[in-house]
Amino acid sequence: MSVLILSTLVSEQDWFNEIKRQKPDLDLRLSLDEGNINDITHAVVSSPEHGQLAKLPNLKYIHSMWAGIDHITKDPDWPKNIPIIRMIDYGLNHGIMEYVVGHVMHHHLRMDYFNDEQSKKLWSWQSQLLAKDRSIGILGLGTLGQFTAQHLSSLGFKLSGWSRTAKKIANVVSFAGNEELEAFLKQCDILICLLPNTIDTTNLLNDKRLKILPKGAYIINAGRGQLINDDDLITNINNGHIFGATLDVFHQEPLPSNHPYWAHGKITVTPHIAAETKIDSGVKTILDNIKYLDDDNSINDLPGVFNIKSGY
Repeated sequence: MSVLILSTLVSEQDWFNEIKRQKPDLDLRLSLDEGNINDITHAVVSSPEHGQLAKLPNLKYIHSMWAGIDHITKDPDWPKNIPIIRMIDYGLNHGIMEYVVGHVMHHHLRMDYFNDEQSKKLWSWQSQLLAKDRSIGILGLGTLGQFTAQHLSSLGFKLSGWSRTAKKIANVVSFAGNEELEAFLKQCDILICLLPNTIDTTNLLNDKRLKILPKGAYIINAGRGQLINDDDLITNINNGHIFGATLDVFHQEPLPSNHPYWAHGKITVTPHIAAETKIDSGVKTILDNIKYLDDDNSINDLPGVFNIKSGY
């Protein structure tokens, strides 16, 4: 068994060093030209160069360094018969949760308003809502969505969630399927987007669905930029239906300098910082998965396996 690291976006050497630190005896490679290519059974990847994975004749598993896998499937030659294992990791879970909770509280406490009033030296007392009076909806109840829901629940918010199939989560009202999407959106004071990018989720939040949200709703997107139609979001903010948005993901990244999001007073832009894989815990997760699989355990019992039919 040999493991190959392939990445065009993060340091392959950093991952090599950390994997070697945690498992010194592992046959680990940084290039297809090292050793016998037939020995490579695992690939650890983030946005690998197109065509590289298809060159590995005995590849058994592809391990994503990230929670998303579209950086793999955008390769037209990716081997579709090889299982892809998404990153499900302590660092990712906490990163998303902390980002979402932080921006929820920032909006919930109306900090933008008070910061603006401070700049004018105005003492503008305003009554604050308690968490129990604020309805938060999570669009996407996978691992990250459920983990985030648990922490928001502990703060006392009224929580609901939407997913492709119904979920049973303590203190979260579950909505499922296209037939329940409208009912879900209607009661979201704050909408948190954590869905993956699939054919079904692209432009899910278009003008029609944005108008279903309550007037004054706020949107936080830490899922994928493709979920939201940019022009429709700006239109609905400008006409006052949507209060504003915090966006960490975009159709094109880095966000082009001429994009209207940058200068919009009701939109907060962050540079895809929420879902960062921490290298030490990420490596541990991947090494645990490799050991689990090489001990002949069923991949069907391993969390995070990409389902090509559902797109995530």
